Amino acid sequence: MWAESDSYPGVSCLQSNTEPVNGTVYRMYHGTTERAAEQIKVSGFQPSQDGMLGCGVYLSRDLNKASRYPLDKPPERVVIRVKVDVGKVKKIDQQGHPLQKTWHDHGYDTAWCPPKCGMLSSGLEEDCVWDPKRITIIDVIPPSLQNTVLADPVEGKNYTMFYGTSKEDAEKIKAHGFCQSNGILGCGVYLSRDVEKAFNVPVYVPVHQRSVLRVKVNVGKVKKIDYQGHPLQKTWHDHEYDTAWCPPHCGMVRSGLEQDCVWNPKRITVIDVIRPKSKQRSM
Repeated sequence: MWAESDSYPGVSCLQSNTEPVNGTVYRMYHGTTERAAEQIKVSGFQPSQDGMLGCGVYLSRDLNKASRYPLDKPPERVVIRVKVDVGKVKKIDQQGHPLQKTWHDHGYDTAWCPPKCGMLSSGLEEDCVWDPKRITIIDVIPPSLQNTVLADPVEGKNYTMFYGTSKEDAEKIKAHGFCQSNGILGCGVYLSRDVEKAFNVPVYVPVHQRSVLRVKVNVGKVKKIDYQGHPLQKTWHDHEYDTAWCPPHCGMVRSGLEQDCVWNPKRITVIDVIRPKSKQRSM
C-alpha cells in the first residue's frame, strides 16, 4: 500500500483498487455542497437511509469520484476529507450480492465496492460506513484545490502531478531534474494528474522498489490530444504548445487514465517523494 502524504500522520491513503484491511484508519472523501459541509462540520455525518449498499455514510478513497458530487450542483461542490476507522469490512463486488444491503446485520462496519466491479456506472471505488462515529473530519477541500483529472487543464495554471519511477531514479531526478523521453505524445516528460496511474509504473520495477514524485507543473499552453492519429499527436510543441494532455478514457492510454506530456523540464518543480509502505496482512 502507498501513503499519499505525511500531512496527516497515522492516516493511510490506500490505492482505491487495494482491499482495505480490517481495523485500519484510512483517508477518504465525501462530495457535497459548501452549505452541507458546514452543517456536517457542526453536527457530524448523517447516514443515508438507503442507497446501493443500504443505510450508511457514503464515501470514497478516490478524490476524483468525490469531486463529482453532488451531481446536480456543480458550482456549489466541495469535498470533505476525513479519516475513517473502517472496522470489519465486507467486499461487495457484484449487483445482487447476498449481503449487498444487509452487511451490517452480519457484523460488518464498512461495505466496500472495488473499482470496475460493475456496481457503479463510473467504475470508481465506493465505501459505505454504518456508524458516523467512525468518521473524523480532517478538512474541506474547495474546488480550486481538488485537482480533478476530468477537467481540461487551464493554460498558464499550476497543477499537482505525479511521476512513477524507481527509488534510485527518484533521487537522481531530485538532484539533477527531469529528462525528456519519447512516447505516444512524442518528446517530453510524461506525468499524470492521476496518482493511481503513477502508482502503477514503471511496470518492470517491483512495487517495493517504486517511488512516486509529486511535482508542481506550470502547464503553459495546452493541447488536448484525444485520439490516436491526432494531427498534432507528436508535433504539438512545433505549434507552440507547452503541454500535451490525453483525457481519461479517450483511447490513447491502455489503462484509460489521464496523461500529460510536458516539453520543457524547467516547468516542473519536485514537491516531494511518495514512498511505498509495506503491505499489511489481511485480517
